[in-house]
Amino acid sequence: MSVTPESVKQLLISQDLGDRLRAVNQIRELEPTIGFELIQNAINDSNSRVRYSAVSQLDTLGGQNLDLSLSILRDRLLNDPEPDVQAAAADCLGALKLSAAFEDLQNLYLTSNEWIVQFSIIATLGELGDPRSFDLLRQALSSDNELVQAAAISSFGDLGDTRAIPLLTPYATNPDWQIRYRVVQALSRLGGTEAKTILETLVNDQVEAVASEAKKSLNNL
Repeated sequence: MSVTPESVKQLLISQDLGDRLRAVNQIRELEPTIGFELIQNAINDSNSRVRYSAVSQLDTLGGQNLDLSLSILRDRLLNDPEPDVQAAAADCLGALKLSAAFEDLQNLYLTSNEWIVQFSIIATLGELGDPRSFDLLRQALSSDNELVQAAAISSFGDLGDTRAIPLLTPYATNPDWQIRYRVVQALSRLGGTEAKTILETLVNDQVEAVASEAKKSLNNL
C-alpha cells in the first residue's frame, strides 16, 4: 500500500500508538513541504515516543519554515516533560543553526538536572556556531559527567575560537583515551602553533587510535 498524505493523516489520529509511530516514520517518504505540515500534528502527541520521533525529524524538515521551527523547538525544549524530547529539540536547534535560541539553551543547561539534556545542549553548541557559547563550553569542561566534558571539547573545536586551546591542554593527558581522542580532533580544527605543539606530544600516545589521529592531524595542519 502506497504512502500518501491522506493515509498518514489517518494514522496520525489513530488511537493505536503503533499506527502513530508508523505515521511519523512514513512522513520521511513524503515531499518535505507536506512532511513539515504533517509532522506538526505529531509534535504534541500524548506519547513521548511519538513526540521524540517527530521532533527529531525537524533537523531535515525544519528548513521549510525556520521561524515556525524555532517556535516549535523552543516550546519542546522548555516545556516538554520528557528529557529525551528536550534533548532532540536541542539537537535540531543546532542542526538548523537557530542562534535565536541560544539563551534558552544556556538557561536550560544551567537549570536542568538531566544529563541527556545537558549533553545535547553542549553538543549542539558546536553546530550552532554562536560565539556566545564560549563561556558555557568552558563551564561544561568542569562537568562531573565525562560525556558532557567530551561534548564540550568537540564543540570547542567546531566553534573555532583559539582561546579554547589552553583550556583543552590539560585534557591531552586525561586517563580516558576517548577524551584524548576528542582533544586531538578539536585541536586539529583549531589549528595554530600552540595546537601543533600539543598534537606532537599525542603522536606518541599509548593508544593507537589517539596516536594515529594526532599524526593525521599534524599532516593536515
